Amino acid sequence: MKVTSLTRRAAMGVVAAAALAVPASADVDMSGKTIEWTIPFSETGGSAKWANFFAPLLSEALPGNPTVVVKFMPGAGSTKGANWFQEQEGGDGTVMFGSSGSTQFPYLLGDPRVRYEYNDWEPVMASGTGGVAYLNAEAGAKFDGSANNLKDMTFIYGNQGATRLDLIPALAWEMLGMNVEHVLGIKGRGDGRKMFESGEATIDYQTSSGYLKGSAQLVEAGKAVPMMTWGSLNADGDIVRDPTFPDIPTFKEVCDATDGCETSGAQWNAWKAFFVAGFPSQKIAFLPKGTDPKIVETFSNAFAAIAARPDFAEISAKRLGKYPMYTGAGAAAALQVAITVDDDAKSYVTGWLKDEFGVELK
Repeated sequence: MKVTSLTRRAAMGVVAAAALAVPASADVDMSGKTIEWTIPFSETGGSAKWANFFAPLLSEALPGNPTVVVKFMPGAGSTKGANWFQEQEGGDGTVMFGSSGSTQFPYLLGDPRVRYEYNDWEPVMASGTGGVAYLNAEAGAKFDGSANNLKDMTFIYGNQGATRLDLIPALAWEMLGMNVEHVLGIKGRGDGRKMFESGEATIDYQTSSGYLKGSAQLVEAGKAVPMMTWGSLNADGDIVRDPTFPDIPTFKEVCDATDGCETSGAQWNAWKAFFVAGFPSQKIAFLPKGTDPKIVETFSNAFAAIAARPDFAEISAKRLGKYPMYTGAGAAAALQVAITVDDDAKSYVTGWLKDEFGVELK
């Protein structure tokens, strides 16, 4: 696994600077072609909503207006689809892949099912997201901004897998002293929301797009109560309120208000390191290794044109939330942030996964 020598703050600075640059256009015509954009999750989750949002916009922005079709390949916590994409080479622009934090975390942690290498792929767009954890109505009635009144309850959670992005809520709930039982192996966060809706689960979390599309309606109906977001990073690398959900406290705020929860030390540093890897540049669109540089440039240009649309900020805020989007060199820099965590954080999390879930990683 290649490790960048950039510090995280420096890397984010590179991302911010590179996001402003739009590469020169490439002479590529994709008339009459069909692009298959593979998402390694089920069709009900946040990654599906992300890709389905961008697909028609990408069709409009690419030269020749090709058809963009979103396909789903769930399995093994998204490693099935990523392993398949690793075998695709020399693309002509008709094969794309969409990665998420739940694909990045197994790579970071050395999950033995990982047979893919991010540094082989061609990133053409990266976008950040957030996440919201919420409770059922019974627990929500006891929630006062801290987890103190929730510690005598037992919660059920639909979990994609111990080494997936779900380790962010799992570790957060443990830090808060909550008793959460994990039902492992669901195919996507949308399936977790279905468990919550049916009463099989009593606590849930969704990335921003999934929350906006489905969970917010549960809150409006009085069936769910938002507990916290994971927050957002400011220019100094501090966790602040998520701009999409400014009225919901962050995990840091809830932790500070909860007896026994600490926002310093090894546990907090590990949680924050994986949060930074998993959310500020969580969803990334790739072309396969060996793709013609002109095609890579064309896709980067197309996504840059999408971001430059006068209506983009408004329509993306409604569907995905208010988060940055990176293309070209910015997407490449965002990728390096997403696939890098320090050794101390990795060591803590691998030890915690063994103790909490019985998962042993090299």
